[in-house]
Amino acid sequence: MAGAKSLVFGSKLKVVAAVVGLLVASVGGAWALGIIGVPTVGGVENRFTGVSDTQTEIQTDLVVSNPNPLSLQLGGTSVEYDVAMNDVSIAHGLKEGLDIERGNTTLQFETQMDNEKIPAWWVTHIQNNETTNVNINAQVHSSLLGRTFNVPQSQQINTNLIGQLNSDETRPIDANQAVISDPVLYINQTSATWGTVTDQQTPIDLQFILYNPKATPYTITELGYTITMNNITVGEGVTDRSYVIPGGATETVATTANINNQLLDDWWASHLRNNQVTELRIDFYAKVQVGQSGPSFRLPLDDLTHTQTVETDIFGTKDETDIDTNLTSSTSTDEEQTQTAESTTTSEQSGETTASTTETTTTETTTTATETTEDDGILDLPTSPLELARS
Repeated sequence: MAGAKSLVFGSKLKVVAAVVGLLVASVGGAWALGIIGVPTVGGVENRFTGVSDTQTEIQTDLVVSNPNPLSLQLGGTSVEYDVAMNDVSIAHGLKEGLDIERGNTTLQFETQMDNEKIPAWWVTHIQNNETTNVNINAQVHSSLLGRTFNVPQSQQINTNLIGQLNSDETRPIDANQAVISDPVLYINQTSATWGTVTDQQTPIDLQFILYNPKATPYTITELGYTITMNNITVGEGVTDRSYVIPGGATETVATTANINNQLLDDWWASHLRNNQVTELRIDFYAKVQVGQSGPSFRLPLDDLTHTQTVETDIFGTKDETDIDTNLTSSTSTDEEQTQTAESTTTSEQSGETTASTTETTTTETTTTATETTEDDGILDLPTSPLELARS
């Protein structure tokens, strides 16, 4: 009797396997004949939607186009995207087990980027001659069809932070001191280049050609600098040597101004809060001694002050976005998190186009086998809007 049951049960399993195999083969054959199409990414758009001192919120909208007359509920469809500035990944999302309705479906993802990634990106930006390539790669995969469709997008950001420091303009320097008549020095030339960038600092190598119009020599005992970005001090220091400028002669004075890369995450938050605009400022001063034993005084080098306005539009959407500049910092935990997802589906029937929007808020505490998130601990994706619409 047991043998008969095993025979019957085994036969049923074989029938089910045969049906599944026939279904997969039929779908594969239908795709090969062009009857079933592969879902594609019709568009992807990113924007910064919030910033705190430690995190940046990025919203990604993916438009998935299903060319088939029916929704794909058996295809094991997954959507994955990655956003990188140069080679530094700033946002990554993966959503599996999706049912893609016919027509166009907009999937919305929200990720939290750790602002501590900004120094690593900054290093690549300077090393790449102040150029950043924003690369966005989105793809849709159907395990049933065994096909993946990729949509890479990119745009380039260029800045010129220190170019204006290169000048041949002659400028007088006044001391405004009773012990000596003005001008005390002339700046005949200035030049600036980026030094070798490390993870810790970004050096700016500076040279100034100074002319002493007096008969008495000057000794520059100290040359100091302060670098601010949106009024946030990101570097300051002094030279470790002195320079003597003989009377009626010129002397090349060199110094290196260092940006502390570890302070750039604070600058980044200010850059986004200021609608991606930064005011860069480098101020200089010198301590000058007259002759070998004459008086010393501090000399503000106002004519050396460098100011530069830097404006970016990293995703090309800042004019269309209201950013939450008071975003509350959060960390990934195992506690319940409230998430919002929105989907828009468009279908064509009898020459008419209809659109429906579903907005749902849900609370998730677990991750199922068909729905996973890969985020290195900082990414928090919403539940599939299509799953929510069906529930």
